[in-house]
Amino acid sequence: MDDAENKYAEIKGPYLQESVRGRIEAFFLDNIGKIATRDQIIEVARDPKTGRAPENWHQRLSELRTDYGYTILSWRNRAELRVSEYLMPTAAKRISRRTRVKITPPAWRKVLSRANYRCEWSEGGVICGLRAGDIDPIGGGTVRLAPDHKTPHSVSAEISPTNPDEWQALCGRHQVVKKNYWDDATGWLNVYAIVQAASEDEKRRVYEFLRDYFRERPKRRPPSRGRDASRS
Repeated sequence: MDDAENKYAEIKGPYLQESVRGRIEAFFLDNIGKIATRDQIIEVARDPKTGRAPENWHQRLSELRTDYGYTILSWRNRAELRVSEYLMPTAAKRISRRTRVKITPPAWRKVLSRANYRCEWSEGGVICGLRAGDIDPIGGGTVRLAPDHKTPHSVSAEISPTNPDEWQALCGRHQVVKKNYWDDATGWLNVYAIVQAASEDEKRRVYEFLRDYFRERPKRRPPSRGRDASRS
């Protein structure tokens, strides 16, 4: 086996954990430092009893990052990774966030009615608008709407489970995007993650801005003390 093959993950299984997240976690822990593909993740995430492949595997993958503190890299983090390739460099975990508030069923029904049963994510003035049951044209799989509190939990944990105005309906993909945009440890925007998620053109504009911002200027020479000192 050559070096190119050695860097890729292997399905060592069988993975019989009860949850999709548990099976994906076990697979990555079996392949620390190895590149895992989308197809491999879907394969190990299958229900061991029915063989059914889950449509929400990418949300469970995101939870391993955000809820369980694992570092799982993608093409946005590493130039050598291709789209739909992932890598867990270490089994070490960061400190996970606090337990989140859950919306009540009546409040969730009001949110869905307000949203017209569509994803309410807005970016650049454009609403996502995917309906429950649609096929996500980017992430793939069937869209399922989930309740998401508008104010990040790291900014304020005082979120009412009964007030629909504090919640929004998001598709799985945009729920993942929002989680990655906020740093739960600091309560600040995760600028690094935002830049990672940007297009190549946007990354280039950010690079040019930072290059100009940090461009080196001629260093000032320290004042000479030679002749002046001798005259004092």
